[in-house]
Amino acid sequence: MIIVLMGYMASGKSFIGKSLAKKLNYNFFDLDDYIEKKEEKSITEIFNSSGEIYFRKIETNYLKEILTSNKDIVLSLGGGTPCYGTNLDLIKNTKGVVSFYLNASIKTIISRLENEPSKRPLLTRVKSNEELQEFIGKHLFERNQFYNQANYTIETNNATVDSIVEDIVAKLF
Repeated sequence: MIIVLMGYMASGKSFIGKSLAKKLNYNFFDLDDYIEKKEEKSITEIFNSSGEIYFRKIETNYLKEILTSNKDIVLSLGGGTPCYGTNLDLIKNTKGVVSFYLNASIKTIISRLENEPSKRPLLTRVKSNEELQEFIGKHLFERNQFYNQANYTIETNNATVDSIVEDIVAKLF
């Protein structure tokens, strides 16, 4: 089985994914890390040197590569992955794939982004908390229609990693 975690940046996909994979004894992949390893460049470098269109194209190719690997995997997607090209169809139509939307509020996302170094290419032009709130709100409005097509939605606000992992496991088995 391949368990796909989707949601906006800072919703906890990688953090929860690692814990979930450990609990299930599955392999863990973060799609952005996988892309960086394959391309031998950071996501920021790929965006800066080749642009977002190129990035989205290779993102689909690497997503397909992982989804067809026939291994037990927990896969953390980039925030925009399900919103571009055929990515959501790949996730929904690949046999053995179960998807989860990790839903976090704007307030939760902002608090998490403030507490980590900014390595997120989409936030390089955001200068204030007000701009950040507006940017995230707009993106969530646009992306929720994609995220809400996941098999399950898990609310992550004020929840512990352990409780989220248990919630996911309960829905799987």
